[in-house]
Amino acid sequence: MSTKTYEGKEIDISFEGRKCIHSRACVLTLPEVFRANARGGWIHPNSAGAEEIAALARNCPSGAITYKRKDGKPDEAAPEVNTIHVRENGPYAVHADVRISGERAGLRATLCRCGESENKPYCDGAHVKAAFAATGEPASKSSEPLAERGGPLAVAPIKDGPLKVEGNLEVCCGSGHTIVHTKQTFLCRCGHSANKPFCDGAR
Repeated sequence: MSTKTYEGKEIDISFEGRKCIHSRACVLTLPEVFRANARGGWIHPNSAGAEEIAALARNCPSGAITYKRKDGKPDEAAPEVNTIHVRENGPYAVHADVRISGERAGLRATLCRCGESENKPYCDGAHVKAAFAATGEPASKSSEPLAERGGPLAVAPIKDGPLKVEGNLEVCCGSGHTIVHTKQTFLCRCGHSANKPFCDGAR
């Protein structure tokens, strides 16, 4: 599904269906804007204030919802600290200026780590049906803090292999503490590593 943009007076909302993991934060937080199961256009940007919509979009874990402000206020900026959060029994939640296979992919993405997604490298929720089990609280590794913590983050899905991630990065557990500071890492995406979230060559 391609990106579709819904134009409003103060803010435009874009939705990229292939990234959506159906967390339902949008329809539960601003149901007057995001109208679930509605016929025709389901996003109505004039039904709430631009600030409310922008705040919701910044919390969309998959980056499926983005916005462009028309009220003179700035659009979302890249984070000062690049992070990948490891979700319990679920995907990698990336927050950075993400480049996937060399192409810009926005500021957030949820990437498959169970190996079952039909929309790789993105998560499509297949981990639920597959009963994927992997802790979101792996042990921390000894590492030095990075002098620079932001900037572009390159993600390269290696054929039949892991996600190669290059750039300033903090890999974090689901509850927030840092697992490792790094400039390059290889993250498991087959679901079989004994050293999750890192690849151990298991597949």
